[in-house]
Amino acid sequence: MRILTFYFLLLPFDFDIFTFTLMSFYPPQVQKRFDATRNAGLDDCANAVGRSASFQCGSFVSFTLRINPDTKSVTAIGFQSNGCGYMIAAADLLAETVRDRQLSELHGLNNDDLNSRIDTEFGIFPIDRRQCSDVCIEALRAAFADFHFKQIEEFRGEKALICTCFGVSEETIEMHIREGSVETVDEITQICNAGGGCGSCRMLIQEMIDSSGFQL
Repeated sequence: MRILTFYFLLLPFDFDIFTFTLMSFYPPQVQKRFDATRNAGLDDCANAVGRSASFQCGSFVSFTLRINPDTKSVTAIGFQSNGCGYMIAAADLLAETVRDRQLSELHGLNNDDLNSRIDTEFGIFPIDRRQCSDVCIEALRAAFADFHFKQIEEFRGEKALICTCFGVSEETIEMHIREGSVETVDEITQICNAGGGCGSCRMLIQEMIDSSGFQL
C-alpha cells in the first residue's frame, strides 16, 4: 500500500506541524503493477499495431507486437496508455501473458481466459472499471489482427490464406465445412487447428460457415 504523508505548517498556532496520511487509490496488486510496469513503451521495430479506446472515459491503449513470421512467436511487445491504474495494470499483465508465446498457444485469445487471468492477478475490478480491462483486450486483439491481415497480403498461394498461425488456406476450410457439415468455428479448430491461435481469423471462418448454409 502506498502511503503519502503531507506536512502543513499552520499559523499562528505556535508553528505546530500537523500531518495526515493519504492511502493508495488502487487495490494493492493493481498499485504494485502500476508502480512497476514491465512492458510500457512502444516498439519501433514492431510488425503489428493495435489500438482501442474507451467511450466512457476517453482513455486509450495501444499495443505493438514484434512477431517472428517464421516461428510464429511473439518476440517483443509493448504498450502505451493514458488511462488509469486499472487500465495500465491490465495492459501490462496482458503484454506479459503473450510475450514469448507461440501464436498456436494463445487459444484464440479467449475473452473469458484473459479476463480470468486479470481477475486472478488483481481481483475483480469494480463494475465501473471493467471497461478498462475490456479496452486492453480489444487493443491486444487488434494488434494480432493487424499481423494476421499483413500476413494474408503477403501470401502468394493460389487460394487465400485464412489462418496465418497454422497456415490453413481458404480451400482447406471450405472443404472441411462442405464434407463435415461443420456448424461452429470450434469444430473447424478441432479438425484443422484454424482459429486456435491468435483468434484473428475466427470471425472470417464463421462467415464462411454461415455462407455455406449452416447457422449457429
